[in-house]
Amino acid sequence: MNHHPQTREAPSSRPPIATPADARRLAEEMMDVMNKLLAVVEQETELVRAGKVREAIALEPQKSGLTGRYVTAVETLRVAHNHLAQVAPDLLASLKRHHETFRAMLQINLTVLATAHAVSEGIVRGVNAEVQRHNMPNAYTAAGQRAAPSPRQVRPLAVSRSM
Repeated sequence: MNHHPQTREAPSSRPPIATPADARRLAEEMMDVMNKLLAVVEQETELVRAGKVREAIALEPQKSGLTGRYVTAVETLRVAHNHLAQVAPDLLASLKRHHETFRAMLQINLTVLATAHAVSEGIVRGVNAEVQRHNMPNAYTAAGQRAAPSPRQVRPLAVSRSM
């Protein structure tokens, strides 16, 4: 067990925000990465809506790289928030507005992905139920009731997740 408290520091690859020009560069980078990530997410959303899951999966490396840049920029912004509020409050307000739009678009993407997941899961469950129904013998008890199948009669459904 680690007994040393962990502190969150600014990413070492970024110099601290010391001037209004530094603040503007950070804001421009944040806007740039949000715009690029949003473009990839929108493309992914459209592909999933169109049922082109393979193509959507192919966007993952690009999306991961942009997400890494986004996290770094957010962490730098978090560390420099108080200084930015003093040096460039209008810039900070603009970033917040842009970020709210960004979050709304991400929510749409997450909804589309969750819907696609639920639909595909429903299809697999339906196929499994149909396969199991066809595999069950039609046996009846002496009282004329349908006999419950034994666990040995239930066959698992194998699904390949590779595309």
